[in-house]
Amino acid sequence: MEWISIISIWLIPLIIGFILIFGTIKRIPTYETFVEGAKEGFGMAVSIIPYLVGMLVAISVFRASGAMEFFIELMKPVLQAVGVPTEVVPLALIRPISGTGALGMTSDLIATYGPDSFIGRLASTMQGSTDTTFYVLTVYFGAVGIKKMGDALKVGLLADLVGIIVSITVVTIVFGTL
Repeated sequence: MEWISIISIWLIPLIIGFILIFGTIKRIPTYETFVEGAKEGFGMAVSIIPYLVGMLVAISVFRASGAMEFFIELMKPVLQAVGVPTEVVPLALIRPISGTGALGMTSDLIATYGPDSFIGRLASTMQGSTDTTFYVLTVYFGAVGIKKMGDALKVGLLADLVGIIVSITVVTIVFGTL
């Protein structure tokens, strides 16, 4: 385990050093190239701000309106029938939208139920098995100006659904139920 710590400490500086040495050998002005890239990155960050603001407003409206609680109560009988704790449903709904919000929910579930509980393990597995689909589409598609993202959204949400179902299945098989 000690060698993993050593690798993790030295990996990034070694990669940066390799890039600088390689650029120098190829006679590429590395500092100037870095500054140009930083300028482009800043411009891109400014261009995606409207998309991010729109997404954050949508998240806030969804949570503040009570729609999430309504949806959970509506699904409660089905979830109980298949053995899914309703406590993880908000995480499953928020994860495709907001990574930070999902991480906060995961932390709260672990703090409430414990890291070795069924809910804690399920929340952790779900957090690692799904992605922030709406955020990814908003940032990356918005950065390059793609307006039609319907197919990518469908595939991303399908992948999130599969990640959620597989998380529930694997945690139930490996660790048992509540």
